[in-house]
Order: sequence, then C-alpha cells, then structure tokens
Amino acid sequence: MNRRLFLTGVAAATLAAPSARAAEGAFEVTRSEAEWREMLGDQAFYVMREEGTERAFTSPLNAVKAEGTFHCRGCDQALYPSRTKYESGTGWPSFWAPLDDAVATKPDPGFWGVRTEVHCDRCGSHMGHVFDDGPEPTGKRYCMNGVAMVFRPAGGGAPVVG
Repeated sequence: MNRRLFLTGVAAATLAAPSARAAEGAFEVTRSEAEWREMLGDQAFYVMREEGTERAFTSPLNAVKAEGTFHCRGCDQALYPSRTKYESGTGWPSFWAPLDDAVATKPDPGFWGVRTEVHCDRCGSHMGHVFDDGPEPTGKRYCMNGVAMVFRPAGGGAPVVG
C-alpha cells in the first residue's frame, strides 16, 4: 500500500465518521453552540463539543479519592461512581465501569487507528475514550477528560470541577 492511498483512506474514514455533534438533535439536552460555549468556557467547550483532549495530569479530579459520583459538566447526569475509579497512571481520571444508561460509545477513527469514543448519552458531550486494558471485573479503562466532569461528594459538600 502506498502512502497516498493510505492517507486518502484515513481522511475518508475520518470525514465519514458520525459525530456526537452531528446527532445533537437526538439528545435529551440540547443547546446552541453559543449557549454551550458560554456555559462551558473555552477548554471544556473544546473537549466536550469539539471532541478534544485536555493535557494529561492537569485535572484536579485525578486526585479525588472520596466517595461520591462523577457527573457530566454539560447536563449534570451522573456518569461514574467513585467506587469504579482507579489510578491508571495515564494522567486522566480512569474508571472500570460507568453507571447504567449514562454513557454511549461510537467509533473514533484517526491517524493511528480506530478508538472507541465515550460521550454522555443525555447531552452528547465528549468525555474521553474506552480501552480494553483496564482492571477486573470489566477489563475496561474509561479514560475520561476531567474538564468534562464534576465530582459530587456523597452526603453533600462542595463539588470539585474538573
């Protein structure tokens, strides 16, 4: 396979891939681009609405060890219980399982192959990716962007914004 053919194929796959943004009308919570941008700020908008990635080891949610729940910053849907969080060493908050009916996935083709993108199934916001190299009992590593989440401690207390 020559390089031109390879690059053309990668570009075609990337352009043909459906995005969460393309299907925004399918989500329970929707906002205009201007409303999302105002609500989230630049970095969270880039990650959550443009499917970007925050820099590793920058989220305060990496250090959260308390009991509670991680919620979507875009719609406040509960996504991950703290009991499923673990230290993956990747620099992003990682979990071995989401709550039932909290996230959805889709193929995310890129230059280095196809990953599996994770988004909030209520508002479509991009959260991160899931990989098959996590711990038992699921063997999954939900590698999430902290900027896309808010941690709400059990029993109340101040939330921690990623």
